[in-house]
Amino acid sequence: MTSQPAGDLIVALDLDSRAEAEFLVERLGDRVDFFKIGYRLFYGGDGYALGKALLAAGKRVFFDLKLLDIGEVVEKGVAAIAATGATMLTVHAYPQAMRAAARGAAGSDLTVLGVTVLTSMDDADLTESGYDRDAAGLVALRAGQARDAKLGGVVCSPNEAAMVRQIVGPRMAIVTPGIRPAWSARGDQKRFTSPGDAISSGVSHIVVGRPITGAPDPGEAVDRILTEMAGGLRVA
Repeated sequence: MTSQPAGDLIVALDLDSRAEAEFLVERLGDRVDFFKIGYRLFYGGDGYALGKALLAAGKRVFFDLKLLDIGEVVEKGVAAIAATGATMLTVHAYPQAMRAAARGAAGSDLTVLGVTVLTSMDDADLTESGYDRDAAGLVALRAGQARDAKLGGVVCSPNEAAMVRQIVGPRMAIVTPGIRPAWSARGDQKRFTSPGDAISSGVSHIVVGRPITGAPDPGEAVDRILTEMAGGLRVA
């Protein structure tokens, strides 16, 4: 695996239909070529077919499906996504699932990401869920397990990115949702930061959804985010 690029923007197509997503992609033009398809669009809006169409058009696609099942099921599911030519895919960062995912992606260009702790969760949420670690501690544990499973990267909050970079080294991808420019609403994110701060902390890819999809001018929103990211690169 080569070193991951710094400062890559992924636009989350968190929309209801393929038509809405295609309209947004068209409006963004050449500003960005990397798009995330999650549950909402994948299951409710023909997202699998859209992803294949984007790949055929030369775009990069991140299927955010957060797979978790018995090993064989995860392995075969990952292999099926790898066959599409997708760039990234998520699995929950449980060791057995990550090892199975690594087997499923073997020999392909698919980067499998282990989701450490959702950015909508904080320490209180983890306690309620039965964990005896705080968010940072659980992220650190799972980042090390993802490294040992030989995954391509991890998903974590930007608040833990610098710590995770120390754990996983320079080559693995660190992908962060929970990105909120100063001019956008916080939404349901509890562990979040700005695009520039995320990049300066060692993140390789940031995922941005509502600040772009909900903007009156999505192209202008992308331009502002890219400018903030460039500032983070200069700091880093």
